[in-house]
Amino acid sequence: MTNPKEILKETYKILNSDDPEYISSIYYEHINPNLTKVIKLAGYAKIEHSAKDHIILAKNNGKTEEYIDCLGLYGAVLLGHNNEYVLNKVKEQMDKQCMPTKVFLSSLYAAAAYLLANLSGLDYVFFANSGAEAIEGAIKIALASTGKNKILSTYNSYHGKTLGALAVTGREIYKKNLPEILNVSFAKYGEIQDIENKIDHQTAAVIIEPIQGEGGIIIPPPDYIPKVRELCDKYNCLLIIDEVQTGLGRTGILFEHQRYNIKPDILVLAKALGGGIVPVGAIVANQKAWKIFQENPLFHTSTFGGNPLALIACISTIEFIIQNNIIDQVREKGQYFLNKLLSINKPEVVKEIRGRGLMIGIELQEDHYAASIFSSLIKNNIITAYTLNQPKVIRIEPPYTITYEQIEFVASKIQEAIDQTVELFELA
Repeated sequence: MTNPKEILKETYKILNSDDPEYISSIYYEHINPNLTKVIKLAGYAKIEHSAKDHIILAKNNGKTEEYIDCLGLYGAVLLGHNNEYVLNKVKEQMDKQCMPTKVFLSSLYAAAAYLLANLSGLDYVFFANSGAEAIEGAIKIALASTGKNKILSTYNSYHGKTLGALAVTGREIYKKNLPEILNVSFAKYGEIQDIENKIDHQTAAVIIEPIQGEGGIIIPPPDYIPKVRELCDKYNCLLIIDEVQTGLGRTGILFEHQRYNIKPDILVLAKALGGGIVPVGAIVANQKAWKIFQENPLFHTSTFGGNPLALIACISTIEFIIQNNIIDQVREKGQYFLNKLLSINKPEVVKEIRGRGLMIGIELQEDHYAASIFSSLIKNNIITAYTLNQPKVIRIEPPYTITYEQIEFVASKIQEAIDQTVELFELA
């Protein structure tokens, strides 16, 4: 066996390296060989160093490069990287207590639960560590509380990649070689008739996103969400709304489902909930959904869920949003960004540009145009990506701190990238 001290020595060599080729070799050997190839091919083989607001600094063999973040960790970094207010609150808590006993009462847990319950108009809160984990818990609670065995989801949806979350995700590519562990059926998103055709009295819950994020920033018809709510009431099943990506103001409203003046039975949150500082997930529910906890108060638990660092990050993130009128800024910046992008007139490349707030999708006519556009953007030091279910949709989800000047710059470089794509593929 190799000497542990030598292993530790090499570990610190890796830790202090700014050589992308060396770090890539470690990724290739110990993490994911094919993903490493994709990262290198996409031009992202740089080493993250630090971040502030909407700017990422990366190291490349002694050279520091600055990038504008238009991805925001898929919507998680809402207040910018290392938001000082949230970060300082977490640091203060670290000096007091980092991990809970899970025996005593916690004023932090009580405060965070009160905050989310009252902002959502629901009753109970369970804190998890991630979006997928919260989805798993929501499904489990729905099945147990209703005593029914069916879940109805939608095609093109995305709810996470753990086994239960994946079972309700409407994208087969991620399910290859996996068994069916839940009784799940799928309806076409945005088509209420298909929901009506597939829901029945054995349906425990319908799970939907108010906007399909990884599905390509798909916005449903205005009457769709309210009608799904009505069908859930008719068949006495629970409505689970997944706001992992849309929650906390991403679309210019605190929770996207509130746009329709309805309440879910279970609301699932994560990503933005920790302010980009600490991972946090939450299941927020009404009394009907929480029925199982009356029978067994320990039905669902988590060792690390609702730890003090996560909870203070959650509370201070929401406080910062409310006190600084951040959602108004998101709505205004988002409309400004969308208007800039809508002025791009290249139908040979761009099929549609759509979005709400700072959640915008640029749908291309062909998948392979994306590589050209990403290559151009990364050369101009702009970070973005495509949506997981729709590779031909480029997502724009920057931190809310992005400036109007940066929006102007990014929009101009997207225009430039699309123009270059027209020339590259001889589409003019």
